[in-house]
Amino acid sequence: MVDRTLRPIVEAIAASAPSGWTHAVLHSRAGRGGTSATGGYSPRKDRWNSGLPNPYRELMALAEALREDRGWEPVSLEIQCRPSGEYRLVAFNDAISRVTGTGSGFQAVLDPDHRLPQPGLLQEPGTAAPAGDPELARTRFRAFLERRAAILGHPEELPPPATAAAIDEAERRLGRRLPPDLRALYTIADGDGVDHEHRYLFQGNAWLSLESLVAEHAESAGERPWYGWDLEWDAVVLDATPADTVRRCGGHAGWLRFATSEDGNYLAVDTAPARDGRPGQIIRTGRDYDDGPGHVADSVTSLLGHYLELLDQGAYEKRGDHIALLEPACDHAPREIISEIPDEVPATLQAIHINDAPGHVDLAPLTAAPRLRRLHLNRSATTDLTPVRDLPVESLRVTLGTGDLTPLAGHPHLASLDLTTTVPADLTPLRTVPHLRGLDLSRAAVLDPAVLADLTDLRYLSLTGRQWTALLDKGGVPPALTAACLADADATLDDALAWAARLGLDTENALRVTGTLRTSDG
Repeated sequence: MVDRTLRPIVEAIAASAPSGWTHAVLHSRAGRGGTSATGGYSPRKDRWNSGLPNPYRELMALAEALREDRGWEPVSLEIQCRPSGEYRLVAFNDAISRVTGTGSGFQAVLDPDHRLPQPGLLQEPGTAAPAGDPELARTRFRAFLERRAAILGHPEELPPPATAAAIDEAERRLGRRLPPDLRALYTIADGDGVDHEHRYLFQGNAWLSLESLVAEHAESAGERPWYGWDLEWDAVVLDATPADTVRRCGGHAGWLRFATSEDGNYLAVDTAPARDGRPGQIIRTGRDYDDGPGHVADSVTSLLGHYLELLDQGAYEKRGDHIALLEPACDHAPREIISEIPDEVPATLQAIHINDAPGHVDLAPLTAAPRLRRLHLNRSATTDLTPVRDLPVESLRVTLGTGDLTPLAGHPHLASLDLTTTVPADLTPLRTVPHLRGLDLSRAAVLDPAVLADLTDLRYLSLTGRQWTALLDKGGVPPALTAACLADADATLDDALAWAARLGLDTENALRVTGTLRTSDG
C-alpha cells in the first residue's frame, strides 16, 4: 500500500526534473491538516526548490497509508530519487520534522505537550473596581442605536434580548461572570446578527450572540496559539499601552471574546486584568496580536461613550447601510522599531530589530528604553553587551565581535539567546541566567559545549551536527530539554533520526522503503 502510493510521487519528481539533474529530494509533513513540500534538484539552479512539484493528492494518499499502517498523524517524509530511477523513502512521525529558512535542518520534539509559560500568568493581578456601569451602559447603547437610526433613516433590526436564564447558563458554561455592563447589553439584544447578517455595531466588529460567545471561548480555551518550537522558542509577548493594564499573554481564560472583525481578530472583555487594569476592560486579541494584546477602553460603558462622542463630532462615514466610525489618528510613541537605533530612543520602546548595520553597533543608547524586551541584531554586530545588563530584554539575537558573555551573567529576564560569534565564546556566564529557556548556538563558536549540560532549565537548543556530537560525546544534554534543532541544511532525515536517538527519542520504528522506477532507457 505504501509503495503503491509512493511511486506516483517519485514519477512526478522525475517528470519535472531539469536536464542534467543528478539527485532530487522532497521533504514533506503530511496529514489530515494538509501537506507541505520543500526540497529540490541537484545540481542546484537559481533556487533550491525551483521546479520541485507539490503532488498534493499523492502526498495525502501516502500520509493516509502511513496513518493506517503505523498510526502516524501527521507524518514526516523524505523522498530521494535519481535519474536511474532509484528512489528511497524515509518516514517517521512528526516528532522529527524538517525546518526551513534561516534555521534550516531538523527539529526533534521530546515532549510534545510542553509549552513555554506566558509571562502574564505571573503578573500581579489588578485590584481596582470595575469601571463599567450597567445602567449607564444601557442608556448609552440605546442612544447609540437611536443616533445610528437617524443617520441611516431607519432603525436597525437586532435579535431579541437574551433571557436572564440564558445569560446565567452562558456564564455557567464560561465558568466566569460577564462584566455587568456587557451583561446589561444582552438584555437589550442577543448580539447584532440576524440571519447571519451583522450590523457591526462595535466599530466594524460583529457583536456575538451569547451562544457564539460561549462557543468561541470553548474553542480558544483562552490558550495562546502554538506555532511550533522553531517559531516559539524565542517568542516575546509585549506589554499593552497603558503599561501593566493587560496581562502579557497571547491568550487567557479570563478574556471573553464578544465581538469579531471576522478576520481572526476580536474585541474581548478582560476579567483578569494586570495590576493597573480594570476588570471588564476592553482589549484586542487574536491573529494580529501574537506579540501581545491591545488595550481599548476601561469598560464597555466607556467604549459606548466614545462611540457617541464620535457621532456627535460627525466622525463617521455612511457606507451603504452601514456606519463606519472614524477614529482620530493616534500619536503614540512606537513600541517596536525596525531598521536602526534612532537618534532619540523612545521610552516606550519594547522591541527593536537592527538590520544590516555598518560597523559595530553601540547598544548604549538603548538604555533609554527601560521596557525593552526584544533586541535583535540581524546581520549586525556589537562588541559590548554591557548595556543589556540593566534592560529587561527577554529575547536577544546578536552577533558578538568578542566572546564575552559576562554582561549576561545573572540576567533576571533573559529567556532566549540566538548567538553568532566571530571568535569562540565562553558559555560559563549562562549558567547563572535563571530563566534562560531557549538557545541557538548554531552560528557560534564555543569554547566548551559541555557547559550546556549545566543549564538545568533549558527547554530548546539549536546546534550544528558537529556541535551536537561534541556535546553528546561528553555525555551531556540539558536535563529539561524539550525540543532541539539539528541546524545543518544538508542533513538527511536518516541523519536526524540517528541524532534524535542520541537525545533519547525512540526512532526504531522509522520506515524505509527503496525501489526503482522503469526509466525510458530501461
